[in-house]
Amino acid sequence: MKKKQSFLKKLEPYGFLLPCLAVFAVFLFYPFAKTIYLSLFKTNKMGQAKIFVGAGNYLDLLKSDSFYNSLVVTVIFVIIVVFISMTLGLIGAVLCNRTFPGIRFFSTAYALPMAIASASAAMIFKIMLHPSVGIINKLLGLDINWVSDNRYALICVAVLTGWLNSGINFLYFSAGLSNIDDSIYERASVDGANAVQKFFRLTIPNLEPIIFYTLVVDIIQAFQSFGQVKILTQGGPGESTNLIVYSIYRDAFFNYRFGTAAAESIILFLIIMCLTLIMFKVEGKGKGGN
Repeated sequence: MKKKQSFLKKLEPYGFLLPCLAVFAVFLFYPFAKTIYLSLFKTNKMGQAKIFVGAGNYLDLLKSDSFYNSLVVTVIFVIIVVFISMTLGLIGAVLCNRTFPGIRFFSTAYALPMAIASASAAMIFKIMLHPSVGIINKLLGLDINWVSDNRYALICVAVLTGWLNSGINFLYFSAGLSNIDDSIYERASVDGANAVQKFFRLTIPNLEPIIFYTLVVDIIQAFQSFGQVKILTQGGPGESTNLIVYSIYRDAFFNYRFGTAAAESIILFLIIMCLTLIMFKVEGKGKGGN
């Protein structure tokens, strides 16, 4: 009897996890397994698996110039987005890490992008970038069709995405800065350190855990960007903004190649997973070296 009670007590924690596991099973595990399954088949227009091709969809992607283009475009996009979002978030947090009149207003303004839906922001941005009535061309005295030009379209989408992601980064960095002891800055001032030296030798090292976390999150979010591309450029002009997520959407719901889209989804998952594991591995070695 005691053994049975002891066994049930050990199982008790897993019982509390059952509701969570059930939600994950329905909304995460099953769709993921179904995606793997579909990636092995040619499908009809309803997305039903019809012809088993094994790794055929993956091999077709590896031979596709369009797929390689989407990978290159996505990598460039991610680099720009991560740089902009982290830079804006860090600068905003540093500027607001002091007391002055209107600090609450500025803090709210810097954090505001996280509360704006990407679709709404993209619609506003599209009007701002309009070649004839847009405020950007009016202010700069230019006549550029920003989102229809191969040279600028990807940068425009990346700038918008970076700004949208900067709001949450601002909050992360602000929280990190509030945990840094002010006495270390006072001691540095006594030793004659200027503001730049304090920033690079004190602020940045103390923010390393937050910087690493935001870097991982920003990379994952950038790889998953969709709404901005859909509204601003639809993957164009040409394929200059055909990010891999938009390529998945186009293959599935325009070309009705659900098997190919599923294979692209699995490849995207593997890319993000490998990048995340590499970053954690590098971070772990860095801590070990310290």
